[in-house]
Formats: sequence, structure tokens, C-alpha cells
Amino acid sequence: MADTTSTSPGANCLEKLKSYVRTPKGFILAAEILISFIIIICYAASLYGGYSAVAICEMIFAMVFFGIFMTEMDKQIQVINWVWTDLFRAGIGAVLYIITSLICVIGGAGDGARIAGGVFGLIAGLLFAYDTYTIFLQIKSTRQHTAASTDDRV
Repeated sequence: MADTTSTSPGANCLEKLKSYVRTPKGFILAAEILISFIIIICYAASLYGGYSAVAICEMIFAMVFFGIFMTEMDKQIQVINWVWTDLFRAGIGAVLYIITSLICVIGGAGDGARIAGGVFGLIAGLLFAYDTYTIFLQIKSTRQHTAASTDDRV
């Protein structure tokens, strides 16, 4: 007979998802995924759909990192320095979003969807920059805690 008191793997994954979204890092990654999806919709409705490549790539990268951090695979796969990789992902995403969004906002006369995508892209650029800043603070605090003493008198 089957044990009816145990939880299913799907319910366990849903609980992990809910609990990770409540963390500051999980909330930022979920917001990055959501705003990237909104930008994809705006650029898809635009006359110039080529700007959606940045939003698609950044949404996929954010989803991958969300899944890795949610399942705590970053603690199991230690070949990659996940904090530095996440810092580069967020920093490059911030720069690319700001550049492409400024191009869309400045040159989007007559194309409302392109301008809307550019405005959301500027917001996404700020969100990715904030994520970069929080990761930088995390790296800075872990370096201060693990710094070895160089004083020879001790």
C-alpha cells in the first residue's frame, strides 16, 4: 500500500519555490524574470523586434540562476564560483539593458511599443544594477570575514 502521508516531489518543489521567492535574492531574480518577459512582449509588438535578443538572453540566464539557487545546486557544484558568475551576469545585463533601452527610447519615435520596451528596459537595467550591487556587497563581506592576518608579530 502507498504511504499517503508523504508529500509528492512536485509539492516539495513548489514549497522550495515559494520559500526561495521570499528571500531577497529570490525576489530580485523573480523580478528580473518578470520584467524581462514584459520587455519581450513590448518588443514583440514593436516594428523592430531585434531588440528582444537581450531580454530573451537575460531572462533565460535569470531563470537558470533562479533554478540553481532555489535547488541549492550552487552548494553541490563547487567547480564554478557561483557568486562571481552571478555578478558578471547581473553586471553585463545591466549594461546591455541600459544601452539597448536608451537606443530604443531615443530612436523610437512613432513606435509606442518600442518606447515602452525601452522604458521597461531602463527599469530592468536599474534592477540588474541593484542586483550587481547586492552581489558586490556579499563578495565584499565574505572577503572581510575570510581575510588572513598578514601581521608577523602575532
